[in-house]
Amino acid sequence: MLTNYINQINNILKPQQLKSHLVLDLFAGCGGLSLGFEAQGFETYGFEKEQDCCHSYEKNLRGKCEQIELTVNSKLSGASVIIGGPPCQPFSVGGKQKGLRDSRDGFPIFINAIKQVKPDIWLFENVRGLLYKNKWYFDKITQSLQDLGYIIEWKLLNSVDFGVPQNRERLMVVGHRGKFQFPQISAKRITAGEALGELAFQVLPDSKFLTPSMDKYIAKYEKASCCKRPRDLHLDKQARTLTCRNLAGATGDMHRIKLPDGRRRRLSIREAARLQSFPDWFEFYGSETSSYNQIGNAVSPLLAFYLAKSVRNYLESSYRLSARELKKYTLPQQLSLPL
Repeated sequence: MLTNYINQINNILKPQQLKSHLVLDLFAGCGGLSLGFEAQGFETYGFEKEQDCCHSYEKNLRGKCEQIELTVNSKLSGASVIIGGPPCQPFSVGGKQKGLRDSRDGFPIFINAIKQVKPDIWLFENVRGLLYKNKWYFDKITQSLQDLGYIIEWKLLNSVDFGVPQNRERLMVVGHRGKFQFPQISAKRITAGEALGELAFQVLPDSKFLTPSMDKYIAKYEKASCCKRPRDLHLDKQARTLTCRNLAGATGDMHRIKLPDGRRRRLSIREAARLQSFPDWFEFYGSETSSYNQIGNAVSPLLAFYLAKSVRNYLESSYRLSARELKKYTLPQQLSLPL
């Protein structure tokens, strides 16, 4: 039996055949952000260097995905909107946080794209680690973007507040020239059990179970981490943040389901996809590890759907600030979430 959540992601998150504004998706991955925008009727065009990601993007979305490693010299066509998730490894609290010294830093590319295309509005997603050790770099990024004539506003958004059954807090930064409104928080939170439904109790031929030695390692890990509750997936609550590491890697922090008979099994690709709010019809191409990585790196499509609605409302509004009014804004503006 399908739950309301599963029906929602399977039916609402479908690309719409509407002639609308063009959205360029930089560092597009498998298309989590683009899926939300296409479901709101936007036309998308993705840029991504990984072949498997491009394949998944083009097989599931209407837009084209160009397999390319973007540089500051890349030439881009005109568009109303630019979105993207510059690689977050340089700023993740789980990494070394080298920031500007990390060769994977994609922000110079993103800034150059905004300078070149001059979209009506843009947004980027990144880890909250950008606000800590590398806060100085975040200020530098937003200053450069404000110098291009945009109002900069940012929020820490948690996907769980937008109907996604996963605690996933991310930094969302928007640049616009008028009155943009972030989406409103949903009143209902979805549990992992509602998301997985009958999948959580299935044991398929290719199910992968943790070995006794892995169980012992996990017990030591949880004791050392002072875990008050085992870090198995609890169906009555929302999932922990899904990452490439805890999906694809056999670690003490890996995502797993504890079955009634006491055995633990790893999450399947489809289970991980549901917890990220990918519809069941969305197919991931490549190896199992590649699929897990695509899911772990993606923006939750359901959150992207509500962000895209805010972008659509902004573009359809006649409200714009004059150049004189724009100067009144200081950088950057943090908007606090309502309690």
